Amino acid sequence: MQKTGPQKKKVIIAGGGTAGWMTAAAMGKVLEKVCDVTLVESDAIGTVGVGEATIPTLVTYNRLIGLDEAKWMSAVRGTFKLGIAFENWTDLDHRYIHSFGITGKDHWTAGFQHFWHRGRELGIASEFGDYCLELIAAEKDRFAHLPDLGLNYAYHIDATAYAGFLREIAETHGVTRREGKINEVRRADNGDIASLILDDGAELEGDLFIDCTGFRALLIDGALGVGYEDWTHWLPCDRAIAVQTESVRAPRPYTRSIAHEAGWRWQIPLQHRTGNGTVFCSKYMSDDEALAKLMNDIEGTPLTEPRVIRFRTGTRRQHWHRNCIAIGLSSGFIEPLESTSIHLIQRSVMRLMRSFPQGAISQADIDEFNAQTAYETLHIRDFIILHYHLTNRTDTPFWRHVRSMDIPDTLRHRMDLFRETGRVFRANDELFAENSWTQVMLGQGLMPESHHPVADVMSEAEVKRFLDYIIENVNKTAEGLPSHEDYLKKYCPAKEMASSSGTVRESA
Repeated sequence: MQKTGPQKKKVIIAGGGTAGWMTAAAMGKVLEKVCDVTLVESDAIGTVGVGEATIPTLVTYNRLIGLDEAKWMSAVRGTFKLGIAFENWTDLDHRYIHSFGITGKDHWTAGFQHFWHRGRELGIASEFGDYCLELIAAEKDRFAHLPDLGLNYAYHIDATAYAGFLREIAETHGVTRREGKINEVRRADNGDIASLILDDGAELEGDLFIDCTGFRALLIDGALGVGYEDWTHWLPCDRAIAVQTESVRAPRPYTRSIAHEAGWRWQIPLQHRTGNGTVFCSKYMSDDEALAKLMNDIEGTPLTEPRVIRFRTGTRRQHWHRNCIAIGLSSGFIEPLESTSIHLIQRSVMRLMRSFPQGAISQADIDEFNAQTAYETLHIRDFIILHYHLTNRTDTPFWRHVRSMDIPDTLRHRMDLFRETGRVFRANDELFAENSWTQVMLGQGLMPESHHPVADVMSEAEVKRFLDYIIENVNKTAEGLPSHEDYLKKYCPAKEMASSSGTVRESA
């Protein structure tokens, strides 16, 4: 008698947009033969505008699901991103870039910043960023793919177009999209979610439910009542306003983050338009004031109506509870200062794929998923707080507040360690590596008091040759790159599309 395999699991994804369709595309691509996936979303429900800048981890996700980079970049009319320029953060009229990749050359005992610090004491070192290819290429508006991933990069994308591209992948691999609005979430006798009732009366039963319903968190919070850990005492900004404008210049290969009196504003270049927005704290700036300031600061003719988005920074106390997993805004929100929102979606998707149950859901899997998610989220939280707290600005009540506020002990330790020794230790597989922490702490004005003794082994002449060789190679490579604009036109010219709203849907 022929043995039959286990019955396919029924997976219901509540909500579309970036979170929903990233989940659906990965599950369809990898698990098509072992699960039936249905994604439900409603065209009648409004969209949530989010950032369109990403970080290099998205390159990995796209390769895992087999996306052709030139094809999808053309479809989303994207540009390449080599880092983020932070303006007016350390002080007014101060600027630095947090770039991707590696600065200089590390030794196995110590990061490059220790050798740079020695060179600085000797008066022979240039600015720290001058030793980073990605940073110099960004400043020169240059880009190209280099062999062996020699240039680390991410993307600026039209998020709506990206979700649409992922939808095509998902549906090709058996994912079913169901149009409809969720009216009710029904629970089984054991407390799990049993089904979703749509506005037309249809009932969608499932074994596993993915909550991608955005800030409303209809399943994880509305039905299961999983609480929320509020972080506004560390990250007080609670409003955002987004608007798209016509492009007025060639797209830069980096995001701009420009601090203002009560927060900051972003500028994200695509091939066909520019994404603009402001993040601010309503305690120090009203919605009307923020809107007026944003519209005064933008360049180019507006293409969309600006919209105020209210949020509360923090995280869900459990991201996987019973048979429900929150992915995207339903799981929490850390403001988009370092472009981590899509990364956190990606990490949850990949974590789910690795923990996907063969039979019954394992509590051990749930616990491990929640522990890993919490750890990663805390690490990112601390990195974002660093930008606000480590500043010389005292010109407004907002900046005086964040500069003097108490910070988590974990962040305090990192700052003290770097100040006293120049060291940054990366635990496990934290998102932001040693070079990121070093660039931001130096950029925000924290200079180490000492360096590792291995840097003293070299003579002054050896240190100079070492530093000069790195700069020479960085500049030579950067000068050999084509302009970012020319490379885009050749590699992934923008494809005309009907929609250019620049918003994504995370609702149902």
